[in-house]
Amino acid sequence: MNEAIYQAIPHRPPFLFVDEILEQREDGLRAQRTIRADEFYFEGHYPGNPIMPGVLLCESVFQTAAIYLVKKFEADGESAAELTPVLSRIEDARFKQMVKPGDVCEIEVTMQETVARFHFLKGKVSKDGKVAMTVSFALALIDEKK
Repeated sequence: MNEAIYQAIPHRPPFLFVDEILEQREDGLRAQRTIRADEFYFEGHYPGNPIMPGVLLCESVFQTAAIYLVKKFEADGESAAELTPVLSRIEDARFKQMVKPGDVCEIEVTMQETVARFHFLKGKVSKDGKVAMTVSFALALIDEKK
């Protein structure tokens, strides 16, 4: 697991859905996740025909966005150590392909705008160069001590 991910977000296995940061840009971030056959959710979704739940594909996008925001804050000279990413909006989630064990997914998020403490982003998950899902959403980074 990439140590930079552990430093950026509080998520940990078995609820961490980002394996590696591939590229950090001013307006977004690309990450990767290899879907493993021994993932806990495949036991029930679905026995004999494992398919990664769409909600967990969304979660991988949200976690990638949280990593991006923390790294952006740090690059801008702000401390993000006490901030917790909180999802505040999901819009227009679209699922185009099934994701199964063995698939290597690229997760990409792109910043759209910031209004007050809410960050509006778009995200997508691709496998084999084809889009598997897209989603628009908003995250807030909350300071738990305030």
